[in-house]
Amino acid sequence: MVESCSPVGCGVPLTPEQRRVLREHGTERPGSSPLNDEKRAGVYHCAGCGAALFDSETKYESGSGWPSFWAPKEGGVETTRDDSLGMTRIEVHCAHCHGHLGHVFPDGPRPTGLRYCMNGVALDFRPA
Repeated sequence: MVESCSPVGCGVPLTPEQRRVLREHGTERPGSSPLNDEKRAGVYHCAGCGAALFDSETKYESGSGWPSFWAPKEGGVETTRDDSLGMTRIEVHCAHCHGHLGHVFPDGPRPTGLRYCMNGVALDFRPA
């Protein structure tokens, strides 16, 4: 259980790249995450606080260069409107520590039709 998180995190030590993505709303290079090729059963957790975010059963190959999922775990993520870069997108962040995870797009597979396009560096995969 994740407790006592603030909008700037939970005191979990982060690498410089994790800090840039999770706390400064950065984006990792497409194709750079080893999680793109992860096929084992398990759960993807927030690298900033450890909260469970996505089940491996919802992961799919989107061809985007980032780990993609068609649904989060209940209560794992929240979204906000992101008007940066001269366009409107929906930002996805951890519901517990508010770390930036990526964005969600309406071009995913069934059953949701959503593509949660996540920065792999923001995730911690734990095999089943």
